[in-house]
Amino acid sequence: MTKNLFTSESVTEGHPDKICDQISDAVLDSIIARDPGARVACETCATTGLVLIMGEITTNVYCDIPKIARQVIKDIGYNNPEYGFNGDSCAVLTAIDEQSVDIAMGVEQAGAGDQGMMFGFACDETPEFMPLAISLAHKLAKQMTTVRKDGTLKYMRPDGKTQVTVEYENGKPSRIDTIVMSTQHAEEVSMDIIREDLIKHVVGHVVPESLLRDTRYFVNPTGRFVIGGPQGDSGLTGRKIIVDTYGGYGRHGGGCFSGKDPTKVDRSAAYMARYAAKNIVAAGLASKCELQLSYAIGVAEPVSVRVDTFGTGKIDDIKLAYAVRKVFSFTPDAIIRELDLRKPIYRQLAAYGHMGREDLGVRWERIDKAEDLLRAL
Repeated sequence: MTKNLFTSESVTEGHPDKICDQISDAVLDSIIARDPGARVACETCATTGLVLIMGEITTNVYCDIPKIARQVIKDIGYNNPEYGFNGDSCAVLTAIDEQSVDIAMGVEQAGAGDQGMMFGFACDETPEFMPLAISLAHKLAKQMTTVRKDGTLKYMRPDGKTQVTVEYENGKPSRIDTIVMSTQHAEEVSMDIIREDLIKHVVGHVVPESLLRDTRYFVNPTGRFVIGGPQGDSGLTGRKIIVDTYGGYGRHGGGCFSGKDPTKVDRSAAYMARYAAKNIVAAGLASKCELQLSYAIGVAEPVSVRVDTFGTGKIDDIKLAYAVRKVFSFTPDAIIRELDLRKPIYRQLAAYGHMGREDLGVRWERIDKAEDLLRAL
């Protein structure tokens, strides 16, 4: 019997980087709702008392970007001056240009908006076909936000992080070895109370008891987390790309998602790669699958399509890649149509992961192509 450990992390919506992701995607949603063909590349950075929103946006509609940013910040929970960051009082600066005409030339010919490689991944460890560590890390982070917002734990503040270490036996999850949870909190509360409450109200609502065997807990391990959010650490769009995808369990091409319209294959092709990989696993063709796409700017068809089932495939990986190309179209236009990406669906994805979000009904989480893959083979 072989044993090993794998760890993934997540963050709450009040984490500085996630604030920025949500602002960028809220701007995108506001524009694409009224101008589905808009070109948007919106990036945000935040620090004490300051939010800077920058990028390239080409659209025929007006968008009140500062108003959107302030509303996102307040929705997250930064609406109290005592938290060190406040949506009503922080400065919001914008530096927006139009999309480069050189880039637009390729996109207008239905080509990819940039070069690069994107990965999609799926495995049979969870009902949503996600790795167990990142699935639980997201659920813990989301539950931390829930008990903060519903008043169960009134001393909690918006910033927070989670981390889960899974022990594997012979390649299958067997138990949770370690759980790390950090939450920003009111100054007067003790660490003992925080630890007891998070284990009871967060872990107890998320992690199956059967997995909690000899599990170690680290709750606010520094002993204090009063200063948080952008006051404690600056934030930046796209700095949580591993949190957004598979928690490090699968490869990543390096491009972020938030603030980008679907002509940017960094985003849309990563969703499509997930769609294809998930259907391979759902069809029973492999217990683990990673799919890589690569593109050249201005060229519609991907430069390469690669399938890797890590030795778990029932069919040769090369034959699987052939079937994938027969069933799925990976041109930017086809991806946008298949996944219905010209809609304001993005802000809801900007926290707690873009993959495995069956709760949001996004199209790349469907498993409706499994039978088509079997027929193609």
